[in-house]
Amino acid sequence: MKILLVDDSRAVGAVLGARLVAIGHTVVFAENGLQAVEHFTAMPPDLVLMDIEMPVMDGFEAVRRIRDLERQGEWAWTPVIFLTASDTPENLITAIEAGADDFLAKALPEGVLEAKMKAMERMAHLRAELAEANHKLEVQARMDGLTGLYNRRYMDARLDRLWAEAVQRQASFGLLMIDVDHFKKYNDHYGHLAGDECLQTVARLLADVVAKANEVGLTSQAFVARYGGEEFAVLLPNCSERVQHKVAEAIVTATRGLGIPHEKSADWGVVTLSVGGARVERADGLLSPLFRRADLSLYRAKQNGRNRFEMAGPEAPQ
Repeated sequence: MKILLVDDSRAVGAVLGARLVAIGHTVVFAENGLQAVEHFTAMPPDLVLMDIEMPVMDGFEAVRRIRDLERQGEWAWTPVIFLTASDTPENLITAIEAGADDFLAKALPEGVLEAKMKAMERMAHLRAELAEANHKLEVQARMDGLTGLYNRRYMDARLDRLWAEAVQRQASFGLLMIDVDHFKKYNDHYGHLAGDECLQTVARLLADVVAKANEVGLTSQAFVARYGGEEFAVLLPNCSERVQHKVAEAIVTATRGLGIPHEKSADWGVVTLSVGGARVERADGLLSPLFRRADLSLYRAKQNGRNRFEMAGPEAPQ
């Protein structure tokens, strides 16, 4: 367990720190409350042992600041125990109100100290397990269960942030709307299980194309999401028109190259995609017109024979 030990007395810190190390813990020292907050911000510990009376910033104020950081969502709750030579009722009340969890006497017997640390260690393990479970839930909440891509809900939330940044910087913003050609016919002919496998294969290809574009520096923040049903969207913030065309053409060509049989596609005999694109050179105003223009381009791609990419005109959305 990593323990942040805060005490302005180097002698007390050295003795107690040595006792903690001897029973298997890692100890980081701070000599006042301000240093404690700085240490906490840089690398949150599993436990904070905090003296009360210290120069620069006392323990009460340090704990208040630590709890403020946690409330801002940067860190999960961390146990804080005050170290004291006198556990007066007044100190106890102030400590709890500041956000502390317990008191420990500095001259605590060895067996009691070890027992307390075992309890704190169990708590640290539980916190780690809870954090891992929460992380998994967060991942599940933003991913599409079938394809493993980002889902529509997460796409909308991330898109709002990216668009706001683009508007602030007056940067370009590109969008690709993608549809699997004749997918209903594919589902009807091959069955829904095969349809799911088809969407999963197409999703992996889209993710690979977008990841490669990011890796080689063609773009940096591009991402792909399942828009709904057999539709997908690729967001290309701060991306040139040439790169947008390159990504779109790579998607169309690579999908056709998979050679997934589609007997009900009279045009090609394999699974293909239609892609519609739209962009603005300087993001401004509402985002919805960009989607409408991309949808119109997608419709035009289907009208012009599918298995192709069509781009909207250069006019910016109003």
